[in-house]
Amino acid sequence: MPSIPLVDLGIQHREIENEVRPALDAIMNRGAFILGAEVGAFESEFASFCGVKHCIGVGSGTDALELALRAAGVGEGAEVILPANTFIATALAVVRAGAVPVLVDCDEESSLIDVDAIASRIGPKTAAIMPVHLYGQIAAMQAISEIANAHGLLVIEDAAQAHGARQDGVGIGGFGAAAGVSFYPGKNLGAYGDGGAVLTNSDDVARRVEALRNWGSHVKYEHPEVGFNSRLDTVQAAVLSAKLRRLADWNEQRKAAAAYYTEGLAGVAEVVLPSVMAANEHVWHLFVVRVAERDRVLAELHEAGIGAGIHYPIPLHLQGAMASLGHGEGDFPVAERLAKEILSLPLFPGIQTAQQDEVMAALREAVANAR
Repeated sequence: MPSIPLVDLGIQHREIENEVRPALDAIMNRGAFILGAEVGAFESEFASFCGVKHCIGVGSGTDALELALRAAGVGEGAEVILPANTFIATALAVVRAGAVPVLVDCDEESSLIDVDAIASRIGPKTAAIMPVHLYGQIAAMQAISEIANAHGLLVIEDAAQAHGARQDGVGIGGFGAAAGVSFYPGKNLGAYGDGGAVLTNSDDVARRVEALRNWGSHVKYEHPEVGFNSRLDTVQAAVLSAKLRRLADWNEQRKAAAAYYTEGLAGVAEVVLPSVMAANEHVWHLFVVRVAERDRVLAELHEAGIGAGIHYPIPLHLQGAMASLGHGEGDFPVAERLAKEILSLPLFPGIQTAQQDEVMAALREAVANAR
């Protein structure tokens, strides 16, 4: 194990342990493991936190995106525009919904979807744009919404990494038909296993997701449509409620840690620091820098006990799972270039400045060893 991990979930667990254990005991005693009262309570709490009307808990972030697409009417043969620089789940959710991912490059400065590249990818089968709020900051939603409105397209947000992020005062789920959120343990708001949610202001979308997650049913044993078994676990809902009460503070700790890195690395010419788009409240799910000879630098950090990582080393269009899209090297040059340079530094609520000093010292030494 590295002496400084990329993420330290033990700190969060110790903070909520005394609150979570009684809640879990109550669930065990009642035996209400599926769609128990804790699920509804968390859904209401998280919807309020995000400033949207509805939160519907589901089994994972991937399920959240798929069910959001299906509930909004995106299905077989439709095309969905999304960035090449994201985790594979973004594209797989589109495929699972029966639609086709249409990739665009990313903006070199922000790493988010290149808004200027969207229009050229819109065709007669385009049904939606799926911007990804990568690393903890929201994509350029005003421009994306204008494009979508001009072409009659839906907007489905991939907000898996942006719990608590805002843009011009609007939170995730407030920009389009719906947003998909992940509660994977390492997220800003993470469960003790898999989980996800759909956020929406649409009563119709919410009602459809509620049915789709539960075998296509609102009434037990009545199944008017094909649905899925994708319900947020009651145990996970109890954990998430305890963490949600601390999320605003934990996000502030992330912001402080990001600011400390930014100040400490500002004079290191070999390190390209992350940027924050205007009007964005970044929640720093990840602190991603760019360096030359990234793989060597990463290896040297690991040797020094620094748990740095890469998010993500292979762009979507070069993944075997996306081979049917017909892309190859050179099709999305910015995403390809970033994939060779990006480096995620340790950042989590509770990280100490002394730990960050150690990370920065090791990084300075590693980049100074350029061959």
